[in-house]
Amino acid sequence: MSHRILLVEDDPGLRLMLSHRLASEGYRVETASDGEDGLRRATKERFDLVVLDVMLPGRSGFDVCRTMRLGTIETPVLMLTARGEVTDRVNGLELGADDYLTKPFHMVELLARVEARLRRDQQGCATSATP
Repeated sequence: MSHRILLVEDDPGLRLMLSHRLASEGYRVETASDGEDGLRRATKERFDLVVLDVMLPGRSGFDVCRTMRLGTIETPVLMLTARGEVTDRVNGLELGADDYLTKPFHMVELLARVEARLRRDQQGCATSATP
């Protein structure tokens, strides 16, 4: 069974490129283009991983992650953002993100992080929202 990933990214070109690349690796990819839709989907649907941009219209990725964790959603979150300052990375991790990758990034590193996170979850960690 392939893993289901929610990609929340407002840049249409990057969203398309990432969704195609993740799909070519065998993942089932769903997308959202703003924080409100991303949060709604992350809390109402079952995903194995959320790849979450920080700077989103509607709600920031930080707010989406915080709200997910306050609602006890344990789906792993990989933050993907141009905000690479140490304080931004620490903030994302403190809000509940499981990993943080800054743009620009190498696709091979993103894929390795996705694979590593999903592999850890298969070994016994909670991975999904309650539908």
